[in-house]
Amino acid sequence: MNAVLSLRNITKYYGAIRALNNVSFDVPEGSVFGILGPNGSGKTTLLSIILDVLKANNGSFSWFGHPGSPEQRKKIGSLLETPNFYHYLSASDNLKITQAISGRGVTSDIDTVLKKVNLYERRNSRFKTYSLGMKQRLAVGAALLGQPQVLVLDEPTNGLDPVGIAEIRQLIIELRSLGHTIIMASHLLDEVEKVCTHVAILKTGNLLTTGDVDEVLMDEDIVEAGATDLETLSKVLQQISNNVTIDSSTKTVHAVLPKGTAKLDDINRHCFQNDIVLNHLLLKKKRLEAKFFELTNH
Repeated sequence: MNAVLSLRNITKYYGAIRALNNVSFDVPEGSVFGILGPNGSGKTTLLSIILDVLKANNGSFSWFGHPGSPEQRKKIGSLLETPNFYHYLSASDNLKITQAISGRGVTSDIDTVLKKVNLYERRNSRFKTYSLGMKQRLAVGAALLGQPQVLVLDEPTNGLDPVGIAEIRQLIIELRSLGHTIIMASHLLDEVEKVCTHVAILKTGNLLTTGDVDEVLMDEDIVEAGATDLETLSKVLQQISNNVTIDSSTKTVHAVLPKGTAKLDDINRHCFQNDIVLNHLLLKKKRLEAKFFELTNH
């Protein structure tokens, strides 16, 4: 898979503070790539560097295999902060102003963009009548002017209510299905888990890990099993795992196995041969929350 963005040893200082420290990773084409970290981890600084808002002290980056340039920049839409839309104007008119100021795309793009962000039916409604989620979708629409291949979004669900958060998450998934690569910064573990295909985790400017979300999540296989007699089930599963615990709140037993080794059919058969009939059997991912906690608290 081709990389749309490659970072090599990006380092940024603010005086004595090292905001980014030799950060390197690749963003695959067609991915939703989450840059995850607590506030102050360097996420916004990193986005500002790849968008030529800030200059790195050391290191380099390339878009589509070429050094950053105005030509490459045209292929990238960005939302670092919410645009200043006019409350008394419609969505269409606001985007016309954005398009005229930015020079991105042509006026005929506007209807296409409004359809992409699911606002076409409300294109003539005044901005002030929009919900929070609709306002943020219009902001994403502004970033889509000029039909960029890549979208860079900084904390796209910040400040939204639960309905707005769900709308933006769904929009990101839809935009990926339309062929856009999306790079988004977030401090929300749940967000990355739900919408991202790849992730880079930052802590105080250092890259802790990067890769496919499933690979980052699954350091190990966690099997969740249930039966009438949990104590006996626990003893039977101890024959195949050194790490077995009973979860009394869910009335299940958890067995931890090396990554990629848990075969549910084999486990079911093993239990049955030991006179245990399972009423529940599931292979769970290690939650990103647990993984993130492990990484950021070392």
